Amino acid sequence: MIFRSVQQPASRNFLRDLMLVGSAILAMGASQAWAFNIDDVAAQAKTLAGEKYSAPTSNLPKVFSEMKFADYQQIRFRTEKAYWSDQKTPFKLSFYHQGMHFDTPVKINEVTATGVSEIKYDPSRFDFGSLQFDANATKDLGYAGFRVLYPINKADKLDEIATFLGASYFRVVGKGQAYGLSARGLALDTALPSGEEFPRFREFWIERPKPQDKHLVIFALLDSPRATGAYRLIIRPGKDTVVDVQAKVFLRDKVSKLGIAPLTSMYLFGSNQPSAQHNYRPELHDSAGLQILAGNDEWIWRPLNNPKHLAVSSYSVENPKGFGLLQRGREFSRYEDLDDRYDLRPSAWIEPRGEWGKGSIELVEIPTPDETNDNIVAFFNPEKRPEPGQSMDFSYRLHWTMDEDALHSQKIAQVKQTMRSVGDVKQANLIRQPDGSTALVVDFEGANLKVLPPDASVTTQVSTDSNAEVKENALRYNPVTQGWRLTLRIKVKDPKKPTEMRAALVKDGQTLSETWSYQLPADE
Repeated sequence: MIFRSVQQPASRNFLRDLMLVGSAILAMGASQAWAFNIDDVAAQAKTLAGEKYSAPTSNLPKVFSEMKFADYQQIRFRTEKAYWSDQKTPFKLSFYHQGMHFDTPVKINEVTATGVSEIKYDPSRFDFGSLQFDANATKDLGYAGFRVLYPINKADKLDEIATFLGASYFRVVGKGQAYGLSARGLALDTALPSGEEFPRFREFWIERPKPQDKHLVIFALLDSPRATGAYRLIIRPGKDTVVDVQAKVFLRDKVSKLGIAPLTSMYLFGSNQPSAQHNYRPELHDSAGLQILAGNDEWIWRPLNNPKHLAVSSYSVENPKGFGLLQRGREFSRYEDLDDRYDLRPSAWIEPRGEWGKGSIELVEIPTPDETNDNIVAFFNPEKRPEPGQSMDFSYRLHWTMDEDALHSQKIAQVKQTMRSVGDVKQANLIRQPDGSTALVVDFEGANLKVLPPDASVTTQVSTDSNAEVKENALRYNPVTQGWRLTLRIKVKDPKKPTEMRAALVKDGQTLSETWSYQLPADE
């Protein structure tokens, strides 16, 4: 602002104007001085970490706590009752009712320019179908979680773009995508004999967006017996929806595995592990494999398995540049499923911000008999843990996308598919006969391969652990894809043990492809 010189005569009007300006500046400063941020949540998380853990208690009557899934599905949120439906913001909120194992309320608050207020439970927001219950017994319930609505596909239609329900799980989609894998706030001691601990988001603060905002800011307070945390998530919907995550984690007690940026998915069967029973769907999974961009710029692709026994793979990294569970292969013919549309389920890619230090990318594969169980977990396990009272701070961008090529360097080739079959050899009469080996066929494709002539001197670097004997290592040009196909035929020495193997394409001493890293599961 420009003021008149103080050397001018101090008229009444001038003094009045000066007082009004001063009042305006004070009022502006007062409105800008109040702001809710992650430090407000971190202060609560730090206080909680210094206190004994208090487990949440259920407040549900039996009619809700003992209901089956079909009954829980009867409880539908009334879209016309969406929160912010009276606001011009493109974002709206709907809520999940408590029921089944979602038996404890999650506190949800709204943050505005003037303060914080709780979004109270309102049963009129729900259609309970044919359920019969005492309304007085449920008047003091809360919400189990919430959904974020946004017109991502059509300007005149609200779509779910994010859902927060259960522990610290959340799922997000972009334009034209269908819900698939989940992200989590934190994972503790996953796949250890001591048992996994599932921290939960116990309270949320959601900023009321302005009419022109294209993003939504959510704060969350995480709590569990051995950890607390403060989170800020900024959701930016689009063709690829991205979520910027900032977190401050405190430990109450020691943990063996601290899972940062965990992803949870499902893999039942696919081309590298066909279904044991006849199924018209060639593949059934939310994710096809784990992709890693290590700190030394090595790209790694690990196809997923549904093993007979719990399996854990660990990749040592320092300051990883990215990792995620990807759904490579978008052709509908891979899945042939009109109901669940696995071809439309997004990949999730973690892009760390700043240096995360030394640690490992861990992949956990759990046996599952059907697609109802999430049996795949991936996360970063840091080498160093925070001391009691100190926070571990980390940030990352989480991409939800169907454009897997954009997540990968176009300078090197990718593994497009891994196929597995019984190994065989041609006899003198040209008839193929199984010889007790296992065949793995890996197709590499990429722009850098397409420019090479079919007779280019491309070779392979292949390694296996001591449980495998390589019977055949054959590489040939694939004229259909203008890539190269590797056929590995291996003899497993002990079927009771898993077998590790790696392969990459090279030419004149230079690496042409990402590293194919595969674990053949134990057969017994």
